[in-house]
Amino acid sequence: MKDKKIILSGIQPTGTFTLGNYIGAVRNWTKLQEDYNCIYMIANMHAITVRQDPSALRRNTANAYALLLACGIDPAKSIAFIQSHNRCHAEMNWVLSCSTQFGELSRMTQFKAKAEKHPDDINAGLFTYPVLMAGDILLYQSDLVPVGADQKQHLELTRDIAQRFNQKYGELFTIPEPYIGETGARVMSLQDPTSKMSKSDDNPNACIFILEDKDTIVRKFRRAVTDSDTCVRYAEGKDGINNLMTIYSAVTGKSYEEIEREFDGKGYGDFKTAVGETVADHLAPVRERFNQFAADKEYLEKCWTEGAQKAESIARRTLSKAYRKVGFN
Repeated sequence: MKDKKIILSGIQPTGTFTLGNYIGAVRNWTKLQEDYNCIYMIANMHAITVRQDPSALRRNTANAYALLLACGIDPAKSIAFIQSHNRCHAEMNWVLSCSTQFGELSRMTQFKAKAEKHPDDINAGLFTYPVLMAGDILLYQSDLVPVGADQKQHLELTRDIAQRFNQKYGELFTIPEPYIGETGARVMSLQDPTSKMSKSDDNPNACIFILEDKDTIVRKFRRAVTDSDTCVRYAEGKDGINNLMTIYSAVTGKSYEEIEREFDGKGYGDFKTAVGETVADHLAPVRERFNQFAADKEYLEKCWTEGAQKAESIARRTLSKAYRKVGFN
């Protein structure tokens, strides 16, 4: 595994990936497979920090795995598995919990945000899941972790936990670094372009899901919030148009200057339609591949079973060393 640097990343199975998930993260994961040893997981253990319908969670987990493959993750090049299939994650969580300070967890901003959002279910898992995330990373001696702005605090905690463990028990864990490379565009809500696109948005027109049909995608883009100007240009105060230009640029590879020239003299209506059609056409092959993978249950189960076996063979070695270091027989 160490002939190339190791990258680990995961995504929760909370429904279909959004356009933000795809452009901001998953699409770039496929490019990393050529230069790194990549480990990708469906983080279904993290998902239950908020209430889930069990049958829906199983279905969403299988669909999320199929979507990873549809987006270009190759099980022959990367390790792709489902988190709960590898019990080392739960076991390492306990070991690392005992090297994590209560005060550190109480400062996690995501806990505060989720606790406010789910006041009727502020459970212990919601409080401690950053330790589970640390275990996810440290089990594989990960060198690099692609993180968004909302996860930087968790990676810093992971580094602190690893350093504390190493100092107390002797060197074991690789200290992970944030992956700084080709960064995906930050995709904002189509109805509130000052907020990140989110699948939990109450407004169905705010979010694009990558498996939606072309008509639905185009319709949502046509309804996107813009401003009272009519000129397609990237500028301060034009959050809606800036977001649409960011999306169009990410899909076409065109610079903002090229986009401004392309739509010079055209109105917002033409631009929004063009963005919607371009995004829908770009996602069409993903939708086709997803339907093929989702229909082949035998192939999916073969892939995630083999992925879990590969993941556990690596994770078990790290966990065994951690057990010995803390004094377990």
